[in-house]
Amino acid sequence: MRYTSRLTKAFDLAIELHQNQKRKGGEIPYITHLLAVAALVGEHGGDEEQLIAALLHDAVEDQGGQPTLEKIRENFGDRVAELVLACSDTDVSPKPPWRERKEAHIKRMAEADIDARLIIAADKLHNARTMLNDQRRIGDSLWNRFTGGKEGTLWYLDASLRALSDEWSHPILEELADVLMNLRDNVWSNGGHY
Repeated sequence: MRYTSRLTKAFDLAIELHQNQKRKGGEIPYITHLLAVAALVGEHGGDEEQLIAALLHDAVEDQGGQPTLEKIRENFGDRVAELVLACSDTDVSPKPPWRERKEAHIKRMAEADIDARLIIAADKLHNARTMLNDQRRIGDSLWNRFTGGKEGTLWYLDASLRALSDEWSHPILEELADVLMNLRDNVWSNGGHY
């Protein structure tokens, strides 16, 4: 598979949209998450348009709603725009309440096509890996950075995995299940060792 300059154009747009955004609880530029999700999508067989959507998967939700979606549609076409929309838990501002927004997104995940599910799964996998690493490093204080706290965040990740697994089987889901199991087991923050 060969990639084109469209991927570079998507990266440039992602930088433009997210340049002032940081990962939760730190100073890590947000673009690192977008690059990691795109890499996971590519490693799991995603095509160029899925990689483009992976780079832009949070743009609508975090950087402008419908106007941003239309900008993506104009620059990358309907398929990329629809993939990005499927990854977004909202396209309105202000955002609806957290639990309501997440419940609605979980329902949409279960109905999403497989191309969108791969991107969503890669997003959840990278987020869960980051949480696991932070939990091992700083313990349960990591949950203070999440609106849903520990209980709500783990509920959302577990429910996402179930929704994504509805009539779809893929190795990325197995990876996500493994990371979530380790995250729930809380091995490092409880002083345990492998």
